[in-house]
Amino acid sequence: MEIEIYADVVCPWCWIGKRRLEQALAGYDGEATVRFRPFQLDPTPVTEPKPLIEALGAKFGGRDKAEGMAAHVTQVAKGAGIDMRFDRAVAANTFEAHRLVRFATERGRAAELVERLYRAHFQDGIDVGSTDALAKLAGEVGLDEAEARDYLESNLGRREVAADLSAAHQLGVSSVPTFVLAGKYAVTGAQEPETLLAALHEVAQREAAA
Repeated sequence: MEIEIYADVVCPWCWIGKRRLEQALAGYDGEATVRFRPFQLDPTPVTEPKPLIEALGAKFGGRDKAEGMAAHVTQVAKGAGIDMRFDRAVAANTFEAHRLVRFATERGRAAELVERLYRAHFQDGIDVGSTDALAKLAGEVGLDEAEARDYLESNLGRREVAADLSAAHQLGVSSVPTFVLAGKYAVTGAQEPETLLAALHEVAQREAAA
């Protein structure tokens, strides 16, 4: 079964959803392949890095509200084995990060890179909109850093990522994470592992019957 994950690497619930899917797959006895699909929570350009809490406060009604949201998701993340540090995170436009995921997908390193991007953003305070930072992260997961930099500095993948983002909206993806199972069935939100596992089994049965 193919599992497509529509997500953004600056979305905390997407990281939680990814971890919960991994937990679900550990209990799934069928074959499954995971493909990462791009989505941007905010396509607005980020002209210079600034603290994520500051950016969230401007968007959601003040710093206090942003810190409350961050505290809640941080607590939920702990249950998935993730230590989020919103006090370190830097706001970033993720288009280039999605291009790099495409680059990694073509070389069989997408899962490693996506996990590293989440950790870079939510734990290490790395600007995942920076070409320099992205190239270095590529090198850390076994990709060729110089080749990744050349890719990011070219126009390669731009049209394809833009088309994928447009396709996501055309499919009706409006919130992330969204998991599309077998190309037909959508599960939205960072569902619990048990819920995702039940969905995997149900879709497998439907596909077998068809």
